[in-house]
Amino acid sequence: MSAFITVFIILVTSVVSVLSFSNRDLYRRLLFNPYDIRHFKHGYRFLSYGLVHADWIHLLINMMVLYSFGRVVETNYGIYFGTKGILYYILLYVGGIVLSSTPSYGKHKDDFTYSAVGASGAVSAVVFASIVFDPLNKIYLFMLPIGIPAIIFGGLYLAYSWYMSEKNMDNIGHDAHFWGAVFGFLFTIAMKPALIQHMFNSIRMAFG
Repeated sequence: MSAFITVFIILVTSVVSVLSFSNRDLYRRLLFNPYDIRHFKHGYRFLSYGLVHADWIHLLINMMVLYSFGRVVETNYGIYFGTKGILYYILLYVGGIVLSSTPSYGKHKDDFTYSAVGASGAVSAVVFASIVFDPLNKIYLFMLPIGIPAIIFGGLYLAYSWYMSEKNMDNIGHDAHFWGAVFGFLFTIAMKPALIQHMFNSIRMAFG
């Protein structure tokens, strides 16, 4: 399976995001707003917010990470799941968007001032799905010359996201990052439980 779905998602997301930069009405209609979801029945916002981003940097980072890891995950889904790979990959991405925002909905459903945008939850789901297939893949941060094994990066990422979500010190949706990552990891294993043994075997072989 090629990276067709990944490229298609990037194209659609980029087009809608760029349009929303100059069309604030479109931006407001698509963003995630728990208050509107509850009180005005805007259930579509559970998904549409993943198509818009705060600015160019937000969009470029998410799409670059998605392209880097999405191609690998999409290919592996094709290898391990056969003809169902495309469907499962779409469910991974869409589920990452919807489920990563669910905890925020519970927290903010009566707060009309809270809103969020971006595909970070879905991108986190894709990144953590890649850890299942290659837990020792080196991930490079901030242009550092030494890569961090994916399984270690995953643990640090979850700990950081959880901590920052609890502290609530900035406007970044850390809880979406956390739950998107958890969903991506568990969803991939749930679709093929034998992958957990494959992951452990990879780690054991590397460390003898």
